[in-house]
Amino acid sequence: MAEISYGTADDCTLHTTVIGAGKALVLMHAGGPDHKSMLPLAERLADRYMVILPDLRGYGRSVCRDPARYTWAQYTEDVIWLLDHMGVPNAVLAGAGLGSTITLRTAAAHPDRVEAAVLIGVEDIEDDEAKDAEIRFLDAFASRVAADGIEAGWEPILSDFPPVVGAMVRDAIPRSDPASIVAAAAIGHDRSFRSVSELARITTPTLVFPGTDPRHPTALAEEAASTLPNGQLAMVSIGNDLQTAEDLACAIAPAIREFLRSPVRAGSRPSEWPGPRPARGDR
Repeated sequence: MAEISYGTADDCTLHTTVIGAGKALVLMHAGGPDHKSMLPLAERLADRYMVILPDLRGYGRSVCRDPARYTWAQYTEDVIWLLDHMGVPNAVLAGAGLGSTITLRTAAAHPDRVEAAVLIGVEDIEDDEAKDAEIRFLDAFASRVAADGIEAGWEPILSDFPPVVGAMVRDAIPRSDPASIVAAAAIGHDRSFRSVSELARITTPTLVFPGTDPRHPTALAEEAASTLPNGQLAMVSIGNDLQTAEDLACAIAPAIREFLRSPVRAGSRPSEWPGPRPARGDR
């Protein structure tokens, strides 16, 4: 296991952990946890891949307290900066929640750098009304953190997420900088995509794991998978049966390994992915 620190063009110091050897796979955590939430999954992939586990800007060791530095374009630039720093021409990108949105944005902006993509829950694609609600949600979260700390910020909302999310968030709190977490919530004011239809331009082979909570709805994952020209819906959902990061890793690692053996290409999409079909959720 190697620990790497590097500076970005805007003088932010970011940190990443690397395990394994082989084809590069950047595995990005959700908003709230840090890279350690992805370690159990990385360990199940490290026999074939060099798994790169960044602490995304704002989280864990990658402290950034300026809210103006949180945009989707900046997160995308951070990924490319990381690949360039490591001398990696292209990689598989995978991410949960926040990390899944960064994966999509990077695949859209730099298709030559993204060999395949894995989305563990899809979020941040809303109409205008829902986007306004997200801004209010994240602003309120940031206000609670600023006033009373990170635990107080999460306390009223964690019950709305699957148990595995709560476990990951709580584990990361002692390693998180409150002012950085407040600043990171400013990403809510940026727009990742205006509609799911914009995903039609992303040709990267993509495996989509559906979420089951209101911020990562099953129906959105299904729509994204059907809109992406080379998208596949994984028949394993991120639901209440998953309690820990180990549970998540055990549940999704086999499907990821199988997908990456032969990512779906245009004109060859299978009708469905093996495994139990997730319950259909409301958008």
